Amino acid sequence: MTIKIINKSAHDLPHYETEASAGMDLRANIKAPITLKPLERTIVKTGLFIELPIGYEAQVRPRSGLAAKQGITVLNAPGTIDADYRGEIGVILVNLSNTDFTIQNGARVAQLVIAKHERAEWIEVEELSSTNRGDGGFGSTGTK
Repeated sequence: MTIKIINKSAHDLPHYETEASAGMDLRANIKAPITLKPLERTIVKTGLFIELPIGYEAQVRPRSGLAAKQGITVLNAPGTIDADYRGEIGVILVNLSNTDFTIQNGARVAQLVIAKHERAEWIEVEELSSTNRGDGGFGSTGTK
């Protein structure tokens, strides 16, 4: 699959680091460093613009190393970029740590996963089929 991309950043295009990688790193394209205080959030621009084929989305996901080591994550993970969006890709980052975190130009701030999706058509009914689980949610299946 090929995807059209405009790169207005000073950085290389996102790429897969290994043959089995699902995501490509997104880099900050910022004029000055951004410091996030604890619980602060910001949108980090990437300088990238894409044209996805209909039936695909781009998912903006956290980088596991940033989350585990620094407490920095993508706030609306995964963020969805729809096929008809033509604006600059931005990453909503939040600092969930107890210390300030500074984002430098070129820093890898998130990863991008391209995914195929389906479109649903609703069929309104009066009742749904029964299952063993029923309407139990949020931990109702328990742990054994």
